[in-house]
Amino acid sequence: MGSLYLVRHGQASFGAADYDQLSPKGHEQCRHLGAYWRERGQRFDAVFTGTLKRHAQSLAGIVEGYSEDLPAVALPGLNEYDSEAVVRAIHPEPLGKPTDPEMVKQHFRLLRQGLLAWMAGETAPVGMPTHADFAAGVADALARVRAVGVGKQVLIVSSGGPISTAVGQVLNTPPETVVELNLRIRNSAVTEFAFNPKRHHLVTFNTLPHLDSAETRVHITHA
Repeated sequence: MGSLYLVRHGQASFGAADYDQLSPKGHEQCRHLGAYWRERGQRFDAVFTGTLKRHAQSLAGIVEGYSEDLPAVALPGLNEYDSEAVVRAIHPEPLGKPTDPEMVKQHFRLLRQGLLAWMAGETAPVGMPTHADFAAGVADALARVRAVGVGKQVLIVSSGGPISTAVGQVLNTPPETVVELNLRIRNSAVTEFAFNPKRHHLVTFNTLPHLDSAETRVHITHA
């Protein structure tokens, strides 16, 4: 069996004009992950990322801690959905930036509803693929991993949506479960699959071994 490590990007810029940028804390999260793997002698035979800035920046942070280059293939199928477009499809009225706890709760409440409507084919968020096409992009990435070969070690750096979709495909979960998994994945968290040429198997989900110390726990974030 090979091993696939799916990493959600480090903390981005939630609530800012451009979310697609790592915060300084997000960079530190990824640097700690790279150092964790370096100290344990983890090797990678192939690396895949999405094409978003936060994916490339997260891999750069991992490489900094790993102290060795990790050439990657960028796949649009590993890109995140547009959360603002998902929400606007069910709530076209303008919403303020989520700057307080109640507004954050409202944002994620609407996001849950919007994701389920998109997954059911009830909405067509502007500028986004259908959910069937989104899921097909994730399935293609998993097929590329299986094609790397038996016993290989593979890294994917992506976002919560593609990672939860991958878990849902492997476990054949309902849409509601995929959405809840998506909203639980922490920044720089690692989800591990074992794989053979035919299928993937879930080993761990949403782990932060690189932030599990008194000094590094301050870096744990969710958005």
